[in-house]
Amino acid sequence: CPEGGFADLPFVFLKQEHSGSTVPSILNRMQTNQTPPTYNKTNKFTSGFQNIVDAYGIGTYREINPAPYTIITFPFLFAVMFGDFGHGILMTLIAVWMVVRESRILSQKSDNEMFNMVFSGRYIILLMGLFSTYTGLIYNDCFSKSLNMFGSSWSVRPMFNKANWSDALLETTPLLQLDPAIPGVFGGPYPFGIDPIWNIASNKLAFLNSFKMKMSVILGIFQMLFGVALSLLNHIYFKKPLNIYLGFIPEMIFMSSLFGYLVILIFYKWTAYDAHTSKEAPSLLIHFINMFLFSYEDTSNKMLYSGQKGLQCFLVVVALLCVPWMLVAKPLVLRQQYLRRKHLGTHNFGGIRVGNGPTEEDAEIIQHDQLSTHSEEGEELPMCSVPLQFDFGDTVVYQAIHTIEYCLGCISNTASYLRLWALSLAHAQLSEVLWTMVIHIGLSVRSLGGGLGLFFIFAAFATLTVAILLVMEGLSAFLHALRLHWIEFQNKFYTGTGFKFLPFSFDIIREGRFDD
Repeated sequence: CPEGGFADLPFVFLKQEHSGSTVPSILNRMQTNQTPPTYNKTNKFTSGFQNIVDAYGIGTYREINPAPYTIITFPFLFAVMFGDFGHGILMTLIAVWMVVRESRILSQKSDNEMFNMVFSGRYIILLMGLFSTYTGLIYNDCFSKSLNMFGSSWSVRPMFNKANWSDALLETTPLLQLDPAIPGVFGGPYPFGIDPIWNIASNKLAFLNSFKMKMSVILGIFQMLFGVALSLLNHIYFKKPLNIYLGFIPEMIFMSSLFGYLVILIFYKWTAYDAHTSKEAPSLLIHFINMFLFSYEDTSNKMLYSGQKGLQCFLVVVALLCVPWMLVAKPLVLRQQYLRRKHLGTHNFGGIRVGNGPTEEDAEIIQHDQLSTHSEEGEELPMCSVPLQFDFGDTVVYQAIHTIEYCLGCISNTASYLRLWALSLAHAQLSEVLWTMVIHIGLSVRSLGGGLGLFFIFAAFATLTVAILLVMEGLSAFLHALRLHWIEFQNKFYTGTGFKFLPFSFDIIREGRFDD
């Protein structure tokens, strides 16, 4: 049994006594120097999320488990790509039906593998539906239409009174742009979500793309920084101070000085410029590119704040200094520690090296014996200091690969989070196309036959909505959220090189059910 199950053993022994069995129970705690298996206690709600993590790799023994955080972040990132109030409600209802009838469905023992796979993830689908409902309200998107719950904050009347608009101008000009700088045109932010007026605006995509792109970058950088922060817990638990000072700290500084600064710029621009002064807002993209090029001669794109040039140059230099910090420092320190241990273990007399410790042939035997030797209190006895073999070349190559992977990964992973924006845009456009090309046809017929035709058109609309937007788009968003967690998030702190704890069971052997 796992170590966490020791507290339940008295109840097991008590049941064995009450059963009247003549064969006593045997408890033997084995001592071994092998790496223990990993056991994560789950229930019917968390097992699905734990399976998502285990599909990437079983965690190393005592390594931090990302499953508790995945319970929230996975359905949320899915919902960012799948944000639609109507589709979220449908997905939630399907999941609620499976949860309510789970006892009856389990008793039927269906042989349909597809249904069993969906049913086993019913709680994942439930959270994905709830989060999609929430993000759909934020996007103010319900089957590609907006909900006018609080009334739009934009008004056209001041444009006629103060901007010389007229009926003749409306007849000759198909598209006109509201000027938020004119008093009364813009009444302030919408109370919750996006103003419904953007649903009929011709520049809707320009506005939504800017918002969703920045939101994707912010969510991605926050999740990656959180992943790097979780690596600190692993280093502290496994008592690896070198990984903290020569790994975690430069990694955090590198990402914060470049991409954390980008997040600050986004929030600063949102707060410093509103709809009235939006014409004066500089481009963040140009500023961020010029930051790496040290190019500040272009005066057409004004600075966001005073002292921006000096601060950005300082941040780039700090980020560049973190590269040799991660690349060179750790191999040199490990080599120095190895030479120090080697010097303490041997003394040189006239060019002849005489060891005061065990020989290399005996070292492995002594280590094996001492690992399995414990005191009466259950504590391990201290081991002799035996110099281990150290290959400086392999260490340098490994550290170089890790440094290059991390530095380039910060850039590529940040760009990878833009899939949140891309999938959200694709889902919204598919939903709008489906409404325009299907349900709009039935609603536009004014004759009495339009009502009868709408019945069949709605059936086609419902079928296409479930088949394309819920199933196909849902599966696509699910796979993209899976990739973001496996690659962009978990590789910051999770190795996944362990093996799962499988209790000995005669039933498993008899039925031939073996799990790798």
